Order: sequence, then structure tokens, then C-alpha cells
Amino acid sequence: MLSSGVMSAPDTRRTASAIWRIESPRLIAMLARLLRSVALAEEVAQDTFVEALQSWDKRGVPDSPGAWLMTAARHRALDVLRRTRRAERGSEQLERFAETSHAATFEESLDDVVGDDLLRLMFVACHPVLSRESRVALTLRLLGGLTTDEIARAFLTPEPTISQRITRAKRTLADQNVPFELPSAADLQARLEVVLEVVYLVYNEGYSATAGDDWMRPALCEDALRLGRVLVELVGNESEVHALLALMELQASRARARTGISGEPVLLADQDRARWDTLLVRRGLEALGRAEALATRPGPYLLQAAIAACHARAPSVAETDWARIAALYAALFQLTPSPIVELNRAVAAGMAFGPNAALTILEPLRSDPALSLYPFLPSVRADFLAKLGRYTEAAEEAARAASLSKNAAETSMFLKRAERYRASR
Repeated sequence: MLSSGVMSAPDTRRTASAIWRIESPRLIAMLARLLRSVALAEEVAQDTFVEALQSWDKRGVPDSPGAWLMTAARHRALDVLRRTRRAERGSEQLERFAETSHAATFEESLDDVVGDDLLRLMFVACHPVLSRESRVALTLRLLGGLTTDEIARAFLTPEPTISQRITRAKRTLADQNVPFELPSAADLQARLEVVLEVVYLVYNEGYSATAGDDWMRPALCEDALRLGRVLVELVGNESEVHALLALMELQASRARARTGISGEPVLLADQDRARWDTLLVRRGLEALGRAEALATRPGPYLLQAAIAACHARAPSVAETDWARIAALYAALFQLTPSPIVELNRAVAAGMAFGPNAALTILEPLRSDPALSLYPFLPSVRADFLAKLGRYTEAAEEAARAASLSKNAAETSMFLKRAERYRASR
């Protein structure tokens, strides 16, 4: 049935684009299962979208646009299989299915497999044969419904570079004959870790942009949250899946308080906690509870979510359980040794036990090559040096942080701190 409302062509296209972002992952996932090719599936899906635009411009948007797209895509897939004769047996099965599916809608007939299709597509887009950058780009393209231009703008990368990454990724999947199937039980956990890593990489780039003028890119956070919620629906028996969603929701709850009136960064210690989103806090804590109930032992995302929960539950910085946070970072370091984890442990230790405790942990990190260009190492040192009244050193460290940052808002914040420390000498 078509919508009785009449839209202008621009309104129809805006509506269709919004529907596409929601429906395209399911559409491409279904097509990839039928056609056994991610590249071909995306091509057929794009052709279906063009067909939808042409039809909906003339006749209006259907009441069930997702079912319309699925049905149209099925017919296109049938045509592809018939023309190419690539899978004669599969084509016969699909034709028999088409002949018997008139009694129910196509969407209803796929209710038992669409979840598996989405999960398969996630594992394919995040396959270990692809580079980390390619996994991120392909995941946003196939499962986030983003255009190449949107991905390029989000990561401040030239559009041709993103296009090449996506094209190479699809070619690699074909050349390596990566099957469109779920990993075996033996491989599931390791492969799931890659999927979770990609989703969190997308979220982190939105939460603290590594470059550009804006400190945050909320649209990327929203895409990552949507992917996290899809994962929870599809792999709801895995503790770390719930833990990642909990971590992202708890961090996202602070988004409105992380920037000032002019878009300038506002760090945790200076945030107005009344601006934190209580609904996201509640959802995050509930997800953490589910993760803890499923865990046989804490994983890295569960530990990070527990840290975020300490902040979410505290009415103020002073009333935060910094000792527990320091202990959680120590446990996280045992699981995933990283200088970034140590840097965060230093912050928590400094808040719990005093500036000297932080500086003691920070000292060996100053010679760690992994942090040589990381602006938050000198920034953290500056803060604790200032607490000890060592303002000259603090100003130098803040200025060094500004010189290392590639984000304009972040650089401005560091420079202002350096000026404040100089004025306090």
C-alpha cells in the first residue's frame, strides 16, 4: 500500500534517504546471503534504492517501505542469478521460494534468518583479512548506511581514499573467498573481539575526534550506538557485547556537558552533571548489570564500563570512588597492557592518593615511544604539576600538549591552560 500523503520530490528523497540508512544493512545482508558476494549485494541494493526513488517520486512512499525494498531486491537478485547462471541450484531454490511466498510478505518469510544475516554481514565486514581502517570504512558503509562522502567527512579523510579502502576491502573479501557465514564456535570469540573493536573505534572517533575543528562528532557516536544495539539483539548471550553497549551509553550520557556554549571542550572535572542524560545513564547501568550477570570473569569492556559507572554514580568529582577506578584500571592493564591504560590509572591514582602518586606512574611513560606524540600525556602531567604549585613546568607541559594536538578545539583548550598556569606563577 502506498502512502496517501503527497510529498514534494525533495521531501520524498529525504525520507527515502532516512529509510535507506535504517533498512540498507538488512537489505545488503539478505542479498549477500543469496548472492554470496558483498560487492554484488551492495550493487543490487543500490540499484534497488534507485528504483525506489523513481517509484516513490511518482506514487508516494509505501506504508511499509522496508518490505517494499526487500521485495524489490529479491526480484533483482533473482534476475542476477538467472542472467549469470552463477548458482544454478541456488537459482532454482530461489525461484521455488518466489513461487511459494505469495501467502506471506517477504519480510515475514525472512524473520527467522534476517538476524543471522546481519550478524554474518558484521563478521564479514570486520574480517581479520582486512586492515583496521578498511574494517571501519566497510562497517560504516554496509552496516551504518553511510555514504562514502559521509565517512570521509567523519574521519577527515579524502573521499577517494575512503572509496579506495572500501573497493579494496570488497576485492580482498572476494579474492580470499571469505565465506558469508558465521564463524565456527572455536573462532567466534576471537572474531567477535574484532567486531567489538571496530564498533568502539567508530564510537571513540565520534566521542573525541582525533583531528579537525570539532571536539566531538555526535553522528559517529550515534552510528556506533546503533551498531552496538544491533549486536546486543543478535549476540545477547555474550557479556562483552552488553558491556560495550554499557560503556558507550554511559560515556554518551555526558555528551551535552562535554562542550561549552561556543563548542569549546569541557573536561570531566568541570562538567555540569545536571546536563548528563539520566536516561542514557540508566540504560548504561542496566546493560552493565546484564554484562556482569553473564560474565564468568571480567573482560576489558566490562572493566571499562565499570569505570564509567563509577563516574555516572558519583554526584561530584570529589565524591567519585577514585581508588576503585585506579584498581579497575590496574585490572584492565593485566588483561590489555597499554600505556594509555597506565596513563588513565595515573589520573585515578593522583585523584585518590595525591599528585605525587600520579607523577610517579607517569614518569616511565614519558620515555614510551607509543606516547611520544600523544597530547594527553603532557596534559595530565601539567595538571598534577600545577596541583603541586610547579606552574612553570605545568605551563611548559600544557604548551607541549597543544603542539602535539591535531584537533583545533583541543589545541585551544591546552593553550588556555598554559596561559593560566603562567599567570599563576
